[in-house]
Amino acid sequence: MSKTTQWSSQLTFLIFTIFFLSLPFLGNSQTTKTNPEEQTILLKLKQQWLNPPSLSHWTSSSDHCTWPEINCTGVSVTKLNVSNLAITETIPSFICDLKNLTVLDVNNNSIPGSFPTVLYNCSKLEYLDLSQNLFVGTIPHDIDRLSPSTLQYLILETNNFTGDIPPAIGKLTGLKSLYARANLFNGSFPAEVGNLLNLEELALSTNGFVPQPIPSSFTRLKMLRFLWMFQTNLIGEIPQDIGNMTALESLDLAENELSGNIPGGLFQLKNLSRLFLYKNRLVGSIPSSIEALNLEIIDLSNNSLTGKIPDEFGKLTNLTGLALDFNELSGEVPTSLGVLPSLVDIKLFYNNLSGQLPPDFGKHSMLRTFEVSANNFTGNLPQDLCKNGVLIGVVAFGNSLTGELPPSLGNCDSMQVVQLQGNQFSGQIPDGLWTTNLTTLLIQNNSFTGQLPDKVASGLSILDISNNQFSGEIPAGVSSWNNLRNFKASNNLLSGKIPQELTSLPELATLLLDGNRLYGSLPSSIISWEGLNVLSFSNNQLSGQIPAAIGLLPVLNALDLSENDFSGQIPAQIGLLRLNSLNLSSNRLSGRIPGEFENAAFDRSFLGNAGLCSRNPSLGLNACASQTGESNKLSAKFVAAVSSIAAVGFLVALVYTFFFIRGYKKKKQRLDSTWKLTSFQKLNFTAPSLLSSLTESNMIGSGGSGNVYRVPINSSGAYVAVKKICNSKRLDHKEFLAEVEILGTIRHSNIVKLMCCISTDSSKLLVYEYMENRSLDRWLHCKRNRSANTGSIHHIVLEWPKRLQIAIDAARGLCYMHHDCSPSIIHRDLKSSNILLDSEFNAKIADFGLARMLVKDGEPNTMSVVAGSFGYIAPEYAQTRRVNEKIDVYSFGVILLELVTGREGNYGDETSSLAEWAWRHFQEGKPIIDAFDEDIMEPCYLDEIANVFKLGIFCTGLVPSNRPTMRDVLQILLRSVHSVPMGEKNGRSEYDFAPLLNNSKRKKSLIDEDGGFDSTV
Repeated sequence: MSKTTQWSSQLTFLIFTIFFLSLPFLGNSQTTKTNPEEQTILLKLKQQWLNPPSLSHWTSSSDHCTWPEINCTGVSVTKLNVSNLAITETIPSFICDLKNLTVLDVNNNSIPGSFPTVLYNCSKLEYLDLSQNLFVGTIPHDIDRLSPSTLQYLILETNNFTGDIPPAIGKLTGLKSLYARANLFNGSFPAEVGNLLNLEELALSTNGFVPQPIPSSFTRLKMLRFLWMFQTNLIGEIPQDIGNMTALESLDLAENELSGNIPGGLFQLKNLSRLFLYKNRLVGSIPSSIEALNLEIIDLSNNSLTGKIPDEFGKLTNLTGLALDFNELSGEVPTSLGVLPSLVDIKLFYNNLSGQLPPDFGKHSMLRTFEVSANNFTGNLPQDLCKNGVLIGVVAFGNSLTGELPPSLGNCDSMQVVQLQGNQFSGQIPDGLWTTNLTTLLIQNNSFTGQLPDKVASGLSILDISNNQFSGEIPAGVSSWNNLRNFKASNNLLSGKIPQELTSLPELATLLLDGNRLYGSLPSSIISWEGLNVLSFSNNQLSGQIPAAIGLLPVLNALDLSENDFSGQIPAQIGLLRLNSLNLSSNRLSGRIPGEFENAAFDRSFLGNAGLCSRNPSLGLNACASQTGESNKLSAKFVAAVSSIAAVGFLVALVYTFFFIRGYKKKKQRLDSTWKLTSFQKLNFTAPSLLSSLTESNMIGSGGSGNVYRVPINSSGAYVAVKKICNSKRLDHKEFLAEVEILGTIRHSNIVKLMCCISTDSSKLLVYEYMENRSLDRWLHCKRNRSANTGSIHHIVLEWPKRLQIAIDAARGLCYMHHDCSPSIIHRDLKSSNILLDSEFNAKIADFGLARMLVKDGEPNTMSVVAGSFGYIAPEYAQTRRVNEKIDVYSFGVILLELVTGREGNYGDETSSLAEWAWRHFQEGKPIIDAFDEDIMEPCYLDEIANVFKLGIFCTGLVPSNRPTMRDVLQILLRSVHSVPMGEKNGRSEYDFAPLLNNSKRKKSLIDEDGGFDSTV
């Protein structure tokens, strides 16, 4: 055998050896590509979730390990991420047939139901994210069965879980992260959390736990880096040994009821970078020994801290935000704060601080917000606040600052808000300041001088220069101030005529030019001003006639032209205005005042006008003379003829009256003997007085349950609402009275008060308190102005804060009937026309129990006739007629959607409704904002509106058991409300606050992306 042949044989043997040795590996590789069992499970899962379009690529012909939502390790699926896919069905038990599943992420869907205990069978889970879904109910007491040996990350936040967090959570000892914030927990959180010694992140914020202190066991969590318990009803003191939590980087205990002193150990934590303790009841001084040199944000605002700002804060070279506002701090601001190299936001307003401001603020850092208002500071503003060109606001009102404004503010293109009112500043405003990016300039109550500029910043919307010494004319260039909404220049030295250009400002809502030296006539035509609400030119030298065009301003609410030299008649068009305040006194007006003002509400409006007259002597004006002339003279023959006819008519009327009165008395005696009045409280009227007023002219509404009348009960203008029940003959009299007596005992501020019942065997009247602003549906859906005599309303926009409060009021009433009455009372016909509004727009629910009384007898939990209105009826109620609280929850959800969208409950075609339309809009992934009522599209409320929209969808879910209770609904709505600005609590002026920062304090910087301020308008 040749060497060549031998080598060839050896090579062939080697190739075959390698081939056969590789066969197992080739087979294994093929298995990896095709795992039919797990692919079948995934396709079955897709089908369980109703084949969402986002999973259309899940097909049997493709390798499931290549699907974006799937990660495989070896031969098994180990990760399933189906977040943001609009899934609306529950998690099935067979999901745990994926035996090696370690990661399951279903966040940001609409998965309903209770906590998915089917996941107990997923024994290898390390990471579980159930956040931002529609889970309800309690966390299972045996939660420790959830992959107890492997689970490291459990994320439950932004659902609707209630009750307690069970102690068994402390047995999941492998946990590194536990997120349960933004739920509806109303029980307690367990001290056993302190057993999770591997825990690094704990987030329980924004829950309604029962008040309890921070368990001391939490301080054993030596590995904990983030502790977030914002808005969790914490009470008591912060544990003194919190300094033992050496890994702590971020601590948020804000908006609770914590008391006592700030533990000194807190500022010794060397890893601590963010500290939020605002809105508690902390007292004492701020610890002066600072070793937490990594601190980036400190927010101790809204407490009762006293003493001085520690000098050692000047050591915090990483500090970007310092908020100490709303405390009782005193002394001077340490000069070392002015040289901090990282400082971005400083908030010291509403303290008792004094002395001069450190001169170096802004010189050494990228300072963006400087808020020091309502203290006792003296001296000048720091000269270099905008040295680095990023300052967006200076808020220093309510001090004793003096001198001129720093010239550098005129070169600050980033500036948006300047509030310096109530100081002792003087001199002129730096020229460049007028034309920066200003949106708000409030400098009233100082001693500034100079003239108004021809041009201002294009975004300027609020300008108040009142009570200064500005002089000169209003420039013609005022027409370019296109976005100006409030212009207040009262009590200055402005002179000249009012330019026609001033009337062209389209956004103007408030215009105050009183107390100046303006002269000449008012512009006879008004180009814009369609949104003008308040107008004052009082105490000037204006003359001529009042332009009729003022009477055509559609929303003008207050008009003051007093103390001028106006003459002529008051234009009749002024009487068309819906004014709450009118002052035309001290002019030279003449003629009769418009009839709309001839009442006591305007008794001070026309004084000092010798030529004016009125037919109402209470106004203190001359009486208007009667009209005379040939047109009023009647011929003798005509008088005689009229007299004869009148005499005959009188005799006929006399006879008729005699017989009518006799018949009426007999009828009244019969009525008095048959009508029965059942009173539920002290009354100041009688049955006959009400019965005689049930006339067509007093009827203000009608519906399926009967007609409603507005009936006066005394001469002072008090009314009651009387509902006359239709088809009342078929009601069992005793049963009806029994039901009514139950309703008459209800006392709740958000339920319309039933005062009495007046009844016979065949007629039924219910007498309620009268609600001046009538029903919610009229305010949401009535777009046309109608006569006040008909009881209709003008279309006045309900702004979002009012709509949200109406929802909360109604939820409180419904919650009371469902959860605090025994047995619970179900409305059965809840709709926006049954939500009534009093004079202050407080909401109350009407017609509780009527739907039950107006149907035939049936089983206790069923109704033989479906009550309710199309669009508001829960689908299961229409199909089965079974009655429980969840049918009211569905109807309330429709009302929430009405408040958000402005559409009616029956919006859609003949077979669909608002609830179905909103669900499709949401499920199809369309922008939620597209569904909002354009009347409430203010950017600062969009998040709240979106939350209420989602709540409305949640309440109108097709499965009754998945809907929340009204107690849950109320908690979600209360959570949606922004904190009330402190200015409202303390009765401060409109310029003291505008919480434009809102909740941005939890960000790395204290300022939000829009550059808002905590202490501004």
